[in-house]
Amino acid sequence: MAQQAYVAETDNGGSGPEHRGDRLRRLLNRLVSGWRGDPRIWRRGIVVAALAVILALVMLLHARIPNRIGNLGSLTETFLPWLGLLVPVLLLIALVRRSATALIAVVLPAAVWLNLFGGLLTDKTIGGGDLTVATHNVNADNPDPSGTARDVAASGADVVALEELTASAVPVYEQALASTYRYHSVQGTVGLWSKYPMTGVRAVDIKLGWTRAMRATVTTPEGRVAFYVAHLPSVRVKLEAGFTARQRDTSANALGEAISQEPLKRKVLLGDLNGTMNDRSLNGVTSQMRSTQGAAGSGFGFSWPASFPMARIDQIMVQGIEPVTSWTLPRTGSDHLPIAARVSLATGS
Repeated sequence: MAQQAYVAETDNGGSGPEHRGDRLRRLLNRLVSGWRGDPRIWRRGIVVAALAVILALVMLLHARIPNRIGNLGSLTETFLPWLGLLVPVLLLIALVRRSATALIAVVLPAAVWLNLFGGLLTDKTIGGGDLTVATHNVNADNPDPSGTARDVAASGADVVALEELTASAVPVYEQALASTYRYHSVQGTVGLWSKYPMTGVRAVDIKLGWTRAMRATVTTPEGRVAFYVAHLPSVRVKLEAGFTARQRDTSANALGEAISQEPLKRKVLLGDLNGTMNDRSLNGVTSQMRSTQGAAGSGFGFSWPASFPMARIDQIMVQGIEPVTSWTLPRTGSDHLPIAARVSLATGS
């Protein structure tokens, strides 16, 4: 009788993992019960499957989308990461439709998106570094330029670039940053502030007719570094004209040419490029420099608009220098978020 009671107790109670396994199996059985024996699971959802294939092709072949009509290619590339949001939507529709064909097809855009942007989801930050830099489009209509300047200086950056400076706001920024940065220069609507000596300061012609780019040599404890600050022309999305960016593209090519002729091997570009690293129209710049966010950041690092960042159009790029970390700073009175990076000059070529 004792043995019988023991057996009964074991059969009724069972082990925890076994019961959890039984519950999981029952749940899976309920989920797939509607699919079993249904020959239409392969015929349903053909439209959803087709949309999934098209989405995969758009992401995979985005460089082939022509710019002749409204700069459609650049517009797609600017917001390319957001196309990934369509994947769970298509997945949900495929599940609701109970379509095996659609489910298999959805794997394609998911794989393409992960191949393009999966690396950005990991934290590539490493320790070390010997120079911190920051850049911020402060917005010409910024209601609190003094507070914005203090916020950027609080990042601990050794070198800071500001864009969209107005003549009336420059003295405010100069006063607010004077105690932290001994050296600075303002050229047109862009400026550079540094804790280290600056020489060779000059405006850079980016084919606008007025100054929105500059260059300077900063002599750091690890040697000289060429700094470029740029604010490329804005782009517009218009119903009648599409993604209008011709002037931006012309300026990007001019900036890329100036950087390529720089005699110093170690270079840093700070600024608002009004375009992302995926935008082919910025190839004149992006083909010769590395994004600190892409190389050593965590996540996408979107910087604009500040209220709901959707794209990283503010960039920190380097050549001959090793990025060790890159991040986005808290919101200021601007419509852009400031961004910062720490780099290693000792390991740069």
